[in-house]
Amino acid sequence: MRSLLNPEQAAAILDWIRCRPRGGRRLHAFFATLYYCGPRPEEAVAMRVEDVALPRPDAEDQWCELLIHTATPEVGKQWTDTGEIHERRDLKGRAEGETRTVPGHPALTRILRQHIQDEQLRPGDLLFQGESGGILAGSVIRRAWRGARKAVLPPHVFESPTGRRVYDNRHTRLTKWLNDGIPPAQVAEWAGNSVAVLLATYARCVDGQLPDLKRRLEAAGDLPEVPGAG
Repeated sequence: MRSLLNPEQAAAILDWIRCRPRGGRRLHAFFATLYYCGPRPEEAVAMRVEDVALPRPDAEDQWCELLIHTATPEVGKQWTDTGEIHERRDLKGRAEGETRTVPGHPALTRILRQHIQDEQLRPGDLLFQGESGGILAGSVIRRAWRGARKAVLPPHVFESPTGRRVYDNRHTRLTKWLNDGIPPAQVAEWAGNSVAVLLATYARCVDGQLPDLKRRLEAAGDLPEVPGAG
């Protein structure tokens, strides 16, 4: 999958967004959440502060946990009953009211803790807000992402599919989980996919595991010797 970002590219893009003069730190927290936890963008913009379980700063385990339970995709004013651009929906492929939890790397814990503190957010507030305090607009997200890619990637990479869409953060994370040996059933649970969809989409992206698989198979041993066989 040519759209996947390598760690160096992801780090450079996120750092550029963080240093962006207008709303950079707020957007950095949003994109870091996409990169480290792989939610769909419409799920991330719907999150509230109370949906993030942060460990105490002095806790030994600094992994956080995100509760994903709602999506607010952009559908256009003409398609909603309220006349708003976003429509509130249950999670894709899940029963009504169903939720899922996703672990967040300690690096994301630090980012989100600082973000909540800097923005002086309360538990019921949107975790990622626009400048006016409302939902973070897709146009702002896409513009920031495109600007970061153009600023840090070589021209030939910028013109390629690599990280072209905001959604490619999700593709990158799910692929990394699989390549790191996380069982597909667990990745599917964190991603909100079925195992069948996950494997159909990402099977060709998984690499680097053959040496480890060979070691496991070899450690299992050969067939036992049969007495008297010769």
